Amino acid sequence: MSKLMPLVSEGAGKINPLSVSDYIGVGGYQALKKAVGMTPEQVIGEVKKAKLLGRGGAAYPSGSKWEHLLHIPETPKYIVCNADEGEPGTFKDKLILGKLPLKLIEGITIAGFVFGAKAGYIYVRGEYRKIQKQLIQAIENAKKENYLGDNILGKGFNFDIHIISGAGAYVCGENSALLNSTEGKVGRPRIKPPHLAEVGLFLQPTLVNNVESLSSIPAIVLKGGDEFLKIGHPDSGGTKLICLSGHSAKTGVFEIPLGKVTIRDAIYDAEMGGGVKDGKKLKFFHLGGQSGPIGSPDQLDTVYSYTDLRKAGLGVGSGAIVVMDESVSIIEYLKGVTEFFIHESCGKCVPCREGNKQLYAILQKLSVPGAATENDLSNLRRLVTTMTAASFCGLGQTAAVALNTAWKLFKAEFEANVSKTAAAAA
Repeated sequence: MSKLMPLVSEGAGKINPLSVSDYIGVGGYQALKKAVGMTPEQVIGEVKKAKLLGRGGAAYPSGSKWEHLLHIPETPKYIVCNADEGEPGTFKDKLILGKLPLKLIEGITIAGFVFGAKAGYIYVRGEYRKIQKQLIQAIENAKKENYLGDNILGKGFNFDIHIISGAGAYVCGENSALLNSTEGKVGRPRIKPPHLAEVGLFLQPTLVNNVESLSSIPAIVLKGGDEFLKIGHPDSGGTKLICLSGHSAKTGVFEIPLGKVTIRDAIYDAEMGGGVKDGKKLKFFHLGGQSGPIGSPDQLDTVYSYTDLRKAGLGVGSGAIVVMDESVSIIEYLKGVTEFFIHESCGKCVPCREGNKQLYAILQKLSVPGAATENDLSNLRRLVTTMTAASFCGLGQTAAVALNTAWKLFKAEFEANVSKTAAAAA
């Protein structure tokens, strides 16, 4: 029996992504038609029953986020889709944006109806230039068929969607930095509170959800929250798009039901990863992007769900699974991770801006026999603690997660090049 379950990705690669009629042929826009006959409270009730956790990485309950915004009286309200997919090893939103843009548009439109919004925005990663053009065309096609624009489906509901291009800044994946960038400001995180539901885009109440989260809304509305929950884990309903890359024999995007598949299945099942490339031995896997934890072969039988992975000290994050074989040096790998964060830090706060540079300097010493001392290892641990506790936003707070988890698994590699002479003298 197949361990895959195409729900959000249903129809991907099988239809013309820009054709409204093709999308309708695979069940598209049935959810919107149903939603406009429901009250906002009823739609949100289904999202809450579905236990849809945010698919962008933070895993915040979508139903609670929607309910919070509904009870805020100020208007206008805005719907913003975070499509700034800049997390290395992650390309699942690209699948939806490129092959099922109308499903995303339908999900955003349902959100627009629920909150009485007039405008929605899709903030698209700057590198996705071709996809941005396709999204613009898909929006125009939806307008022609009365699924967007004025008086949608004859219900007196007016709603439009605009495309905003990012400029390649990873930090703009953080929701408040994304809103600043959308407004034409420097893409740096805001102080919270106030929360974005209260003071968001243009200082108005705003819903910000990830591409995969919003693309799950049509299935929730059509199936009902209870049925969506049954598909997945009791604590987190539905499916998850995972991205396999690195030394995986097969790479790509695969959709699995939460709580029904293990990490071993994802990496070794013939339908998914098919094992490690060239028959080599697995050394470690990196979950959820550069800011996610590193896992060992001993953790392969962990069930892939938000709850089970968290209990194992791992995490779903963005859905990335980077597979690394026995030829990889953990120190060299972490140097690459840290270089990424040095490049992408916005520079707003000292712990992140300077901390990542110091992490890299120590890792560089650890990669050279005899160059590092026990004191460097002590400083490394201290830096990790300081950055995690004192950085302004999630970028700095999670920049050392991979290093911290790798330390627990591969401590001998960290210590291998430490100068014994210097350690004795100290």
